[in-house]
Amino acid sequence: MEEGDEYRRWDELIPDALGLIFRNLSLQEILTMVPRVCKSWSRAVSGPYCWQEINIEEWSTRCHPDHLDRMLQMLITRSCGSLRKLCVSGLHNDTNFSFLADHAGSLQTLRIPRSDIGDSIVEQIAGRLSTVTFLDVSYCNKISGRALEAIGKHCKLLVGLCRNMHPLDTEGLEAQDDEAYAIATTMPKLKRLEMAYHLVSTESLLQILSSCTNLEFMDLRGCWNVNLDNKFFKEKFQKLTVLGPLVMEDYYEANDWEEDCSEYSDDSDYLAWGFLAGDGGDYDDDESYDEMWDDEGRLEELELRFYEGADAGLYGWPPSP
Repeated sequence: MEEGDEYRRWDELIPDALGLIFRNLSLQEILTMVPRVCKSWSRAVSGPYCWQEINIEEWSTRCHPDHLDRMLQMLITRSCGSLRKLCVSGLHNDTNFSFLADHAGSLQTLRIPRSDIGDSIVEQIAGRLSTVTFLDVSYCNKISGRALEAIGKHCKLLVGLCRNMHPLDTEGLEAQDDEAYAIATTMPKLKRLEMAYHLVSTESLLQILSSCTNLEFMDLRGCWNVNLDNKFFKEKFQKLTVLGPLVMEDYYEANDWEEDCSEYSDDSDYLAWGFLAGDGGDYDDDESYDEMWDDEGRLEELELRFYEGADAGLYGWPPSP
């Protein structure tokens, strides 16, 4: 900055500072608007400064699988090995899982719910996730106790595990005690454990409580085979907060020791893929970016009104056509 300048020049801020500032923006703004401001800002969003924490979980639930593959690979590549937190839903192949593991040298928080991964790939790459302290593999229906055992053996720093299931996915299945025993034998440092709607038995749960002595919170809602009441937990585990097994209307309070999943929550509309067609490297003043977020139809534009067995007028709903 020259001596006579009255104002600071934003384009002269160091990339680390720019990265901290840009974290307050949405994913869409970071990828489409910031690079068009100036060359220094474009370089900042193309490097690792903005991508140490990545959250595309909401967007990934409604995007095309091919778009997810390309987005995930682009953002992880930009992190240059400095990725600390990744939140993405619905990984649909082993290639994506292996790719993120190759860049997980600094990864601490990994949320991959609803992912189509199995025991074999988890056993192969668990050794590359050794720095992970918080893991969410909820609704991953193809993994079992084998995968959790591999994770526990290699992720020695793990203090939080989410392994919730959907009640429809566990209906009619046999007991899932293999997962409970894997947790008990390989994850002694756990402080937070979520196992909603798991078919675990009382015996296997007692094994977890005996082995994981640092537990502070457990979610057991819908674990109907567990025959332990609140009195038992209060007498034996006074520092442990337990939800369930009965389903509760009020959801538990936000976790104090594990922050919500990154500042990069995407509150924007459907993230179209057109803006990734270019290399995204240099500053580009192409006005076509504005249209690329609107080139695909949105579900919110589709309105269906079917109120069978209900009087729409009672609720102020518009009449069914």
